[in-house]
Amino acid sequence: MATSANTVGQQGHTLTDWRPEDKDFWEKRGKAVAARNLWISIPNLLLAFSVWMVWSVVVAKLPAIGFEYTTGQLFWLASLPGLSGATLRIFYSFMIPIFGGRKWTAISSASLLLPALGIGFAVQNPETPYSMFLILALMCGFGGGNFASSMANIAYFYPKATKGQALAMNAGLGNLGVSVMQFVVPMVITAGVFGALGGEPVTLSNGSQLWIQNAGFIWVPFIAISAVAAWFGMNDIADAKASLGDQLSILKRFHNWVMCVLYTGTFGSFIGYSAGFPLLMKTQFPDVNVLSYAFLGPLVGALSRAATGWVSDKFGGGRVTFYVFIGMIISVWGVLQFLPSAADADGNFWGFFACFMALFFLTGVGNASTFQMIPSIMKKELPRLMKGTDAALIQKAIERESAAIIAFTSAIAAYGAFFIPKFYGTSISMTGAPNAALWGFLWFYVVCVVVTWIFYSRKNAPVSC
Repeated sequence: MATSANTVGQQGHTLTDWRPEDKDFWEKRGKAVAARNLWISIPNLLLAFSVWMVWSVVVAKLPAIGFEYTTGQLFWLASLPGLSGATLRIFYSFMIPIFGGRKWTAISSASLLLPALGIGFAVQNPETPYSMFLILALMCGFGGGNFASSMANIAYFYPKATKGQALAMNAGLGNLGVSVMQFVVPMVITAGVFGALGGEPVTLSNGSQLWIQNAGFIWVPFIAISAVAAWFGMNDIADAKASLGDQLSILKRFHNWVMCVLYTGTFGSFIGYSAGFPLLMKTQFPDVNVLSYAFLGPLVGALSRAATGWVSDKFGGGRVTFYVFIGMIISVWGVLQFLPSAADADGNFWGFFACFMALFFLTGVGNASTFQMIPSIMKKELPRLMKGTDAALIQKAIERESAAIIAFTSAIAAYGAFFIPKFYGTSISMTGAPNAALWGFLWFYVVCVVVTWIFYSRKNAPVSC
């Protein structure tokens, strides 16, 4: 843990001398400090994703315990955490330079206790109104907001040469929280994990018992431990301090908005598919025990993100992103072929599942590649835009704006967690099937392929990366 005593280049938990691009400094001191902050950041982010996406499992079980909601109402509950999480990310994007990474990580993690405890108590009361569930679903967005600040924070700690892999590790293992949640919750809701303290179970018609409250309660002790670890074990970086006005300069950067589109295509797809996957499977293949398979999609996406950051560092994020979107187009087309249809009323679950696994894998690779692109783009763009400015000031601007753009693009992309489940629900309500929504996603990926090729991956692209 960081010491509270003054050391060379450090006052309390604040690093007053931080030079990750200085190779000597990095090898002697920087690497170890950055690694400690990364490995404390990861479990905090993992828990944030677990709480953010917990409704994707809970909504599938609400009808079984007596909450009789329509398919549309259930999809609203599954999608609202995405709406609030994405909106909060916009604000969280600018918090690290204002509050400091250590303080904000601890505070934002502690805030997850509110929805975790709220869900645990609300599902035990059969009189809980739908409006309360809507509020709790919105509060789960606290977890979604954490991603933007977490990624911006870690971006400050690493040099460009290893930033892509560090961000991929933080995001990929953090994203793993979705899969962990979809794996853990179906198990803990079938047992009295907390004994009498955890409340009474609901007995189903087949005689089995469910402790749905454990879907919220199970995270409480881990959230508390992780928040304390962040407060005492992480660091703030003095040079990372910046006013809101300094950070808002990214809104003038054309490539900030282009990357918002591309990251929506990758991360927006990952988190949207994760939120809607269990309920989509349940509506299309009702005879399948969906909770036995739902966690595999987010697991594949998270691990592919964590494991493939080096690919973009080696071959270039723009090139990797281009081929990722081509693969996603093919995968969505494959999903459409295996859905139930007039010609095949039952569809083909395993074909559907395999295509979705490919889709999740590709979103993970694309998540890593798009984040690798951002520092590369700014390293080329800002010297041109700030011509005549001192090199040291340009370097600080590159670090500040890269971190801010990484956070801001993640905020915009997170709306996928709302729109994808909502489009599924709308498509099913209007046409009886999710096909229209999936065709819409496919054509969006076509747009992403064209945008990536024009700006980043073709020969003589404006900003080749």
